[in-house]
Amino acid sequence: MSQLPPAMFLADSLGLDFLNSVATPVDTEVDWIADGEGLLSWLQQAHLVDEDVLDAMRSRTIPGELDRLADQARALREWFRTFVQERKGRALKAADVNALEPLNRLLKRDEGYFEILPQPRGAESALLLSHSRRWTSPEALLLPIAEEMARLVCDEDFSHVKACEGPSCTLLFADHTKGHARRWCSMAICGNRAKQAAHRQRVKDAANRPKSSRRS
Repeated sequence: MSQLPPAMFLADSLGLDFLNSVATPVDTEVDWIADGEGLLSWLQQAHLVDEDVLDAMRSRTIPGELDRLADQARALREWFRTFVQERKGRALKAADVNALEPLNRLLKRDEGYFEILPQPRGAESALLLSHSRRWTSPEALLLPIAEEMARLVCDEDFSHVKACEGPSCTLLFADHTKGHARRWCSMAICGNRAKQAAHRQRVKDAANRPKSSRRS
């Protein structure tokens, strides 16, 4: 795998950040989960899977197994993209659950469990109820992603799920701003590009105006 820039987490929702794991941050499309190692790296950067679990998966999988898992992750991503694109900008309805059956099937494969652990010294309570997961197969790595997708559809107001207004941008985000006026994936990326484009257009328009118009 060639060296990639750090993955982008701009959406205020890990479920949407998963959709944004393929994007065109400058001029060339980047897919952060194009192969198995890319998927592991994205999971680590998203803080969804501990590094020791990822290292264990690397050591016990056969050649090509993680790449096939990345194929599944990309298929899951593009299926979910269709769901989100068709419903962004409006509140979800109970009937939308019918379209989520593939996600529910994946969630039912989870081998999660709760356990009681000691809290760090100085914490208000001595014990902590913690959720853990059995990583019995590489496919289990898809489960924390599925969980974040489920959180998105259950906890997020889809009325405020938006697509960036950048002309060539494909990024999605949850607009948590006051007044829900967010337009760009990031001011540092598409916001500044839009400002620069508007400035160039104003300069061009001023240069093309007749001299008599400019004097008036």
